[in-house]
Amino acid sequence: MAEEFLCLMAEYCEEDQEKIDRWYNALQAAGFQGQQTPGLKHHLSIATFPLEQEEAAKALVHRLAARLASRKAAIRHVGVMPGGRVLFAAPDMTEELVQLQKATGCEQVGGHLWLPHTTMLMDEPEVIGRALPVLMQHFTPLLATIDRLELCAFWPVRHILTLELKGKQEISS
Repeated sequence: MAEEFLCLMAEYCEEDQEKIDRWYNALQAAGFQGQQTPGLKHHLSIATFPLEQEEAAKALVHRLAARLASRKAAIRHVGVMPGGRVLFAAPDMTEELVQLQKATGCEQVGGHLWLPHTTMLMDEPEVIGRALPVLMQHFTPLLATIDRLELCAFWPVRHILTLELKGKQEISS
């Protein structure tokens, strides 16, 4: 399968990766494998770009990582995307997260209005319906830290660039 697009993701710190893994692993242990992309760190997708913009996207990641500080994301919600094929955990929609996404210059992510979320499972709606109670048994709110950005190309996944947020700016403008 040929690559189709680039995706910029805001990743959680390693300690929070482990906490979110507990939710994900509970679903896997209950037999929910899903169709989500394997091998990615838990993240919020914050922008997508056409493949031909790879150099510009890399430059943007460098600028953002140098300028922006790590930030908190209060993951307090569980939900299902319209269509019922994606089960997710989501942070509160804060101005700080909105400004992070706006700093990318993209108004939409993957052709849709941006909804910050961390995918837990992608599958058929009836499977998602059975998985939701399992996730809820293990889910506890988490004040997570976003501390890096990763740029990938999709399908298959090609990791292009990962940079820590090293700047001082809490909210971009």
